[in-house]
Amino acid sequence: MSAASTIAPARPLSMPHRRLEPTIVDQPGSDRSDAKSKTSKKRGTPQCMEALARANKVRLARAALKREISAGHRSITEVIMESPWEVESMSLGELLCSQRRWGRARSRKLLSSTALSEGKRVGTLTERQRRILVAALQAKLASRLD
Repeated sequence: MSAASTIAPARPLSMPHRRLEPTIVDQPGSDRSDAKSKTSKKRGTPQCMEALARANKVRLARAALKREISAGHRSITEVIMESPWEVESMSLGELLCSQRRWGRARSRKLLSSTALSEGKRVGTLTERQRRILVAALQAKLASRLD
């Protein structure tokens, strides 16, 4: 018996061509059918629609801010220090990557030098952490200009 025969089968395994989907059968009198009808009624509630509208507003505002940062119309250090409402729940990694020529590797390197996580939200930064991050960013940007 050779070593190759113990590693792989001699012929390829046949896979079924159709995809099997599980089916859920509701039984009469079960609680599932009642729960299903209750959740379908809640989808169009005013609270849900308000949440969707707010999420869209935040998403559009963040996209506009990212475009401003990328184009150079707005400084990232200014955004971090001011912390406008649209970046309160934005992660540091996402904000740093919005700069031109900044990717995840450069962002991680800068954040590791300041002992901050890339998943940390901008709104949860303390004043001291903001100053440290801004100082590190200014040093990095100044060295790039030289």
